[in-house]
Amino acid sequence: MDRGEDQQRGDQDGEPQEHVRQSRLPSPAVELTGTWRAAVADELLRRAYPEPDFDDGSWLDLPVPGHWRSVPDFRDTDGPLLARRPFEHDRLDESARAWLTLDGVFYQSDVWLDGTYVGDTEGYFAPHTFEVTEALRERSEHLLAVEVTCAPQRDRKAKRNLTGVFQHWDCFDPDWNPGGIWRPVRLRTTGVHAITRLRVLCIEATPERAVISFDATLDTLDAVTVSLRTRIGSHEHVEVQQTAAGATRAEWRVAVDNPTLWWPHALGDPDLVAVEVVLEVDGEAHDRAARTMGIRQVRMKDWIVSVNGERLFLKGANQGPSKMALAEATPEELERDVVLAKDAGLDLLRLHAHVARPETYEAADRHGMLLWQDLPLQWGYARSVRKQAVRQARQAVDLLGHHPSIAVWCGHNEPIALDIEPGGDIDMGKVMRAGAAALVLPTYNKTILDGSLHRALHKADRSRPVVPHSGVLGRTDTHLYFGWYHGAHRDFPRFASAWPRAVRFVTEFGAQAVPPSDEFLEPERWPDLDWARLGRRHALQRSFMARNGLDPTDFDSYDSWRDATQVHQAAVLRLHVETLRRLKYRPTGGFAMFSFADGWPGVTWSVVDHERRHKPGYLALRRACAPVIVVADMPAAAYLPGDPIALDVHVVNDLREPIEGAVVEARLDWAGDSHDWRWTGDVPADGVVRVGTIQAVAPEAPGPLALDLRLRAGAIEASNAYGATIAGS
Repeated sequence: MDRGEDQQRGDQDGEPQEHVRQSRLPSPAVELTGTWRAAVADELLRRAYPEPDFDDGSWLDLPVPGHWRSVPDFRDTDGPLLARRPFEHDRLDESARAWLTLDGVFYQSDVWLDGTYVGDTEGYFAPHTFEVTEALRERSEHLLAVEVTCAPQRDRKAKRNLTGVFQHWDCFDPDWNPGGIWRPVRLRTTGVHAITRLRVLCIEATPERAVISFDATLDTLDAVTVSLRTRIGSHEHVEVQQTAAGATRAEWRVAVDNPTLWWPHALGDPDLVAVEVVLEVDGEAHDRAARTMGIRQVRMKDWIVSVNGERLFLKGANQGPSKMALAEATPEELERDVVLAKDAGLDLLRLHAHVARPETYEAADRHGMLLWQDLPLQWGYARSVRKQAVRQARQAVDLLGHHPSIAVWCGHNEPIALDIEPGGDIDMGKVMRAGAAALVLPTYNKTILDGSLHRALHKADRSRPVVPHSGVLGRTDTHLYFGWYHGAHRDFPRFASAWPRAVRFVTEFGAQAVPPSDEFLEPERWPDLDWARLGRRHALQRSFMARNGLDPTDFDSYDSWRDATQVHQAAVLRLHVETLRRLKYRPTGGFAMFSFADGWPGVTWSVVDHERRHKPGYLALRRACAPVIVVADMPAAAYLPGDPIALDVHVVNDLREPIEGAVVEARLDWAGDSHDWRWTGDVPADGVVRVGTIQAVAPEAPGPLALDLRLRAGAIEASNAYGATIAGS
């Protein structure tokens, strides 16, 4: 930078005054969305279709944004597809330039304008921009032609498309192809100098001072001196940069005194601020870029996250795409998932192996929901993808870095090269052997690919923690499926006690449950459901149902089987969450259960189904995630008369102030009698206290044994209940 100048301008009401004497800034971008014409590609069509005079009268309509499989005539094709759209635009004069942006294409494309090749794209979530100035100066009628490719990943141990869950996940239809121009296509004009890339990061934030980092690519026709007029709310800063002809990278920082901080909803208000950068030359504005951001600072040490210096135990859930056909989700549907998570008491959503729609991030910003952002990598990839993956990691930071909701970057989910047939009997021995090998031995995915992603993310964004990969037991966060893939759910507390390092941050746990919206199961066919179809296309793992006492053949009716799966899921989630919250900061920093809401009809681990109806697991999650809970060790499923009963009782307080004078009462009930305990004391802010131990001997009274807990402290109340049985002597 040559020099920088801070200016605080405003009238008496604090509104910034107009600061640009002249402007060549354009009108809003032209959206090239709507109905395009499309056909499945062949070599003959490829040669002719980019030409403006090509006759596409026999072609089919294709919605943009959209996925081609949503068009009935394309529902069985894997493409590639050829797509065309005519448009008109006033001719440009010499004082303007034009830029064509494809906001998102699944997964690769070649782009033509008026019969001339413009360029290619790869990567489904990142915008790709091309200069098209000459074409818009030559004529006013134009033809945009795009060949879209989203190749099926036949070798799923060595995938080449970085599409994450969209092309390899057991919670989506394995035959789905997300191909299409799934985000808007835009045409914008600027002056002769333009901002072609802008990254905005908050790298420091305290109540006294914040520092915002800007990293831009400027495209100027010749070597000029530019002024980058930067506004952060009412604060204004001017940076002067000397450019070369063509692309020049500019980096600068702006300090803001006494900022209003953004907070996650558990800690405060999620205040946002408008940010704008205007590129000026000789007092004329040529281009403008705008963002909405929150000023905040995120740190993570020993898997404990702090925001603005305030530590926060993260209660979270994994969230896949809100719809398998993500282009078709409405903004209201995308926001609804964030609101449902907040209503469940969650602080964190892990965007599981995908980059979501912009509306998801905007909703998280507004509602104070933190996000763990995965890159779209899951399981095994080919060696050839490394450079492209690193490029997309940098693009993710450019696209999303200004969002205060994003707290953590993660490079790769479960970097194990496995291809498990959906719905089949999973050989967990094979999975565990592969996982152990990936843990102990260097592998391309875990060591080289993920190491490159970690370095790329950390270099691009030093303001956030970066996790190289998720689910590598003993190395990073962990995935533990007690009560589904291994062990019983009651084994989890003992495991956590024996191996505390493994529960520092658990980002997957749960069990499948039949959803309330169950038409796709065809329950009227019970017991002769189409188990093969439900396994392959709708995720149902019948062998693991049986392993956990939920074999359909053991139930007299569909309703009793469905209800049993839901009860089991709720019990698994409750025990895991209560156990992890009791280990708050010693050593656990948080969790993210698997999973929150479905994007496709399925018998999955979600607690909210594809129609957004709640399973009982949602209520169990919400109760276990309340700000204040009173919990006991899980009783044994059954006791014999004379067996000792010893259960520790804890109070967990997530509030930012202590609970004074708390009264905790416990009652153990059995046939014909009961026993009571009572403790009093204080609970520190953001803390956990063991208040006492229930000690008893199982009585000579076969039947149910019930434990009820209650906490009272002024307006604060919490309760809990556990059940067991006393067997006959």
